[in-house]
Amino acid sequence: MACSRSSPRAATTTAASRNNNAISISGALKLTDRDAILMQASDLNNDLRVALTPAQLNGCSESLNILKKMCNIHNKTSKEFEMLQMRRAKGSEFMRRTSVARQNGNIYKNRYPDVIPFDDTRVVLNYNKRSPCAGSDYINASYIVNPSSENLPKFIATQGPLPETSEDFWQMIIQHRCPVIVMLTRLIDNYKTLKCADYFPAEEESRIFGRISVTNKSLKISQNSIALRFLEVKYIESEEPPLSVLHLQYPDWPDHGVPNTTESVRELVKRLYLVPPSLGPFVVHCSAGIGRTGAFCTISHTIHRILEGDVSALDLSTTIRQFRNQRIGMVQTQDQYIFCYAAVVHELEDLVSHQNKS
Repeated sequence: MACSRSSPRAATTTAASRNNNAISISGALKLTDRDAILMQASDLNNDLRVALTPAQLNGCSESLNILKKMCNIHNKTSKEFEMLQMRRAKGSEFMRRTSVARQNGNIYKNRYPDVIPFDDTRVVLNYNKRSPCAGSDYINASYIVNPSSENLPKFIATQGPLPETSEDFWQMIIQHRCPVIVMLTRLIDNYKTLKCADYFPAEEESRIFGRISVTNKSLKISQNSIALRFLEVKYIESEEPPLSVLHLQYPDWPDHGVPNTTESVRELVKRLYLVPPSLGPFVVHCSAGIGRTGAFCTISHTIHRILEGDVSALDLSTTIRQFRNQRIGMVQTQDQYIFCYAAVVHELEDLVSHQNKS
């Protein structure tokens, strides 16, 4: 895939309405009510356009020009990905850094034996005596963070839950008060292979996962085939109010592949603009939690850094190398790597063009 532009959506609003509905990144961060923020992020009537400051507009324009030139350099992206593959953790380093995931009591919790979290970046569950696996703090999930700015989103990259780890997944959501779950897979792929457990209520209903109740309050489908579910999660025996969580599912991203266009993935990125990092880490998963998950984290992280004025964000290979040091194999294929460049270019084009029209 080249970094060429996919077909843009036709603009249907006037310049005045674009101004009225535009998202201000700095303004969004001032919101404090969790429910209101998540409802705004899931609103299908929100056109998701961003109001840039002059400095942000200039930074986006400069970044766009640089990235387009980079994409036009022959074999640049393929050579970068080849170097990433050569530097990935393997052998003794992999074994040394994954001792917890390979313990006898934890092996069955891993969907794939070669995709497991590093000891130093894994998510540690709080011990709870009522758990059927009392004493276990393990889940196949990793922190993906860049500590350089508090305004950057923090991610938890994780595998698609297994039937026996669905309760652990929801415990993690409650423990970290995660505001958003980005699901980048179907439950079963086109080859009838199970890619993820049925860990959430797909329709407007409640389901029980061990000690935890999950209620689907609403379901909406966007024009880009994103399923938006507004969930409430709580411990059954707790008197605490339920935790609101926005569940965003994009089912059409093929395993080990890329979508035909970047529009749906960029809609997910845009909706995350509205959720301040202070609400908690964003949970992202596909099946293994490294390929599609790694690509999405890279795209979202890069756009946010560009809006923060960080020109070093244009070095995607360094970003992915840092992410791979936190979770093995982030961004699995060369096509996914090229797709990251394409999505960032297309999003910058949208940000600049919409700002110039307003």
